[in-house]
Amino acid sequence: MREAGLTGTSARGVPPLWKLVAAFAAVYIIWGSTYLAIKFAIETMPPFTMAGTRFLTAGAILYVFARARGAAAPRGVHWVSALVIGTLLLMGGNGAVTWSQQRIPSGVAALLVTITPCWMVLLDWLRPDGTRPTRPIVLGLMLGLSGVALLIGPESLMGGGRVDPIGAAVLLAGSVSWATGSIHSRHARVPSRPLLATGMQMLCGGSVLLIAGRIAGESSIDVAHVSLRSVLAFAYLVVFGAIIGYSAYVYLLRVSTPARASTYAYVNPVVAVFLGWALAGESLTPRMLVAALVIVSGVALITLSRQPGAAPGSSPSTAAIRPEEPIA
Repeated sequence: MREAGLTGTSARGVPPLWKLVAAFAAVYIIWGSTYLAIKFAIETMPPFTMAGTRFLTAGAILYVFARARGAAAPRGVHWVSALVIGTLLLMGGNGAVTWSQQRIPSGVAALLVTITPCWMVLLDWLRPDGTRPTRPIVLGLMLGLSGVALLIGPESLMGGGRVDPIGAAVLLAGSVSWATGSIHSRHARVPSRPLLATGMQMLCGGSVLLIAGRIAGESSIDVAHVSLRSVLAFAYLVVFGAIIGYSAYVYLLRVSTPARASTYAYVNPVVAVFLGWALAGESLTPRMLVAALVIVSGVALITLSRQPGAAPGSSPSTAAIRPEEPIA
């Protein structure tokens, strides 16, 4: 028998409306705002070191909380899976997002990250005994990639300036890493408690990010030279982005459907683009708006289409942090 406290449902099995509204607001707004928060955090903090410290802090909190709630101690094989998944998702995925925002606007980063479901479809198709995509999914794939081409193409294409090619390339490579980690998490041996598995992945991924920072020549965070805005952004990323946002997503997967829970993928880039324009003075050009519409339309087709043998809107294992915190 499941405890009501784990699902948040009433005795009649219907979740309270206010909890549903709060959870959807969290994954829509909080996850959409993490891109701008990253931009503010790395203004006075080295990117890999900031991200590593963020996930080590959040991972420790989630791990201790899950163990205090009765989760069994993880086995060695669980830690191996956590290291692989954490490296692919957090070092490869989030690390790319964090580093690339030194070169590209936060809104553009969010739009490029939105293409992740396209890579997941391609990778899942190319693997041995992979799933052949349906026609609607192929159309969604073509739309999504067309939107990316429009966004990062030559400046003469609809005008509006050109996206830095190095930053875009790193971000696209990071989204491929995130997609690979998400697919791997479906088959990896992980603890049954999602929060425990996520805490372990954050601890491992955060450690790898700190190592990457050292290899990249980053210095330790000098508190005396960190601005108040960066400190507040870092705290926001730990508490709201990594803990509250993910907990809300896990809750939605339990009381709603994967298709509804995954609708954050359509809203997050809109929130990120608006906040970047309103709070960071980032450009909002017709080119960005058209690219956003094309990319989000493609992702919607992929997410809502039914794969053979899969439920509509099916998503990777909830042991993975999410198909896209993002990967922010």
